[in-house]
Amino acid sequence: MENKKADLAGPGIGNYADVEKILPKDYTSLLDPKETQNAVTAVKQYIEEHLCKELNLMRVECPLIVDVKSGVNDYLDRDGSRTPIQFHIKNDYDKHPIDAQVVQAATKWKRMALKQFGMKVGEGLYTDMRAVRKDYFLDHDHSAYVDQWDWERVITKEDRNLQFLTGVVEKIWKVLKGSEEHAMKLFPKLKSNKYPNLPDTIKFLHAEEILERFPDLPRKQRETEILKIFPAVFIYGIGWTLADGYPHEMRAADYDDWVTPTVSKSGKPMHGLNGDILVWNSVTQRRHELTSMGIRVNAETLKQQLELTNQLDFLNFPYHKAIINNDIPLSIGGGIGQSRTYMYLLKKAHLGETSVTVWPQILKDMCRNKHINVLE
Repeated sequence: MENKKADLAGPGIGNYADVEKILPKDYTSLLDPKETQNAVTAVKQYIEEHLCKELNLMRVECPLIVDVKSGVNDYLDRDGSRTPIQFHIKNDYDKHPIDAQVVQAATKWKRMALKQFGMKVGEGLYTDMRAVRKDYFLDHDHSAYVDQWDWERVITKEDRNLQFLTGVVEKIWKVLKGSEEHAMKLFPKLKSNKYPNLPDTIKFLHAEEILERFPDLPRKQRETEILKIFPAVFIYGIGWTLADGYPHEMRAADYDDWVTPTVSKSGKPMHGLNGDILVWNSVTQRRHELTSMGIRVNAETLKQQLELTNQLDFLNFPYHKAIINNDIPLSIGGGIGQSRTYMYLLKKAHLGETSVTVWPQILKDMCRNKHINVLE
């Protein structure tokens, strides 16, 4: 079971020998670098416009750095494996200093922002989030630089159910499918028999159901195998401990609700009001995650999840107090990876073809040898 435990957090690739096997041997980009940038712009504009229409969102600004005392930074996983960059701002000769962190995601900040911007039920926001995650292993689809469409929307307590979550996922899928069609219309080179298009509909499965199909495989291998059957999947219930004694992933305890009891379509008891959209990447022949999202914790489930993860001390932070005291709205939200989405829709082999960041020399050399144009 040790391989299952090691698979609970992080990208799932730990050395460059494995990365070299993943990168395609016969790769030729369908678009040159200039065309790629124009396509990125077109896809970005389409997704932002249609995401706002489908979910009733407005664009707002978000922070790159936050005060440590606020508790709004995202720790991504509950095992402490990915920590934010922290620094001291001396300010006024250290008379009024601030200890700040570079955000890892705007997950918690967005929920606070719903109140700040006066959002009502059914209204929401999205933001062009930029973050740094220094503890990633840098491979073909993970970088230290993260760009996301982070969105959040106010809901009612009656909306806290799988049916509502499913409806929102279907709206997001409509946007992603539409963006693919839009990109191919503007850039006909993207039409290729070698790389199938996104399916019209997405398959919904609970993490427990996928485990039942592949009980001996660790999480990422289970995802890979299920995507060979269904090329686009939304996986419910990420964070709750499954039948094999492990959660599907070490999802943090203070934003998504992964503890609420639910019932599968077959009538089996399950847990969790969150999930991920994953697709089969025909270029890399691997799983490809596009977004994580979920109905957020309320006062009751926040306490329950923090207790399960031995993190009740978080209740001292302003963000967590605001949830406990019902000072901020109930919400649903998520983050759609921008460069990840461009990489998939533009049929790219590496994230560095759609975003500019730092990569180790070994990876840059590897890509160059495989005719993969990594931006610098």
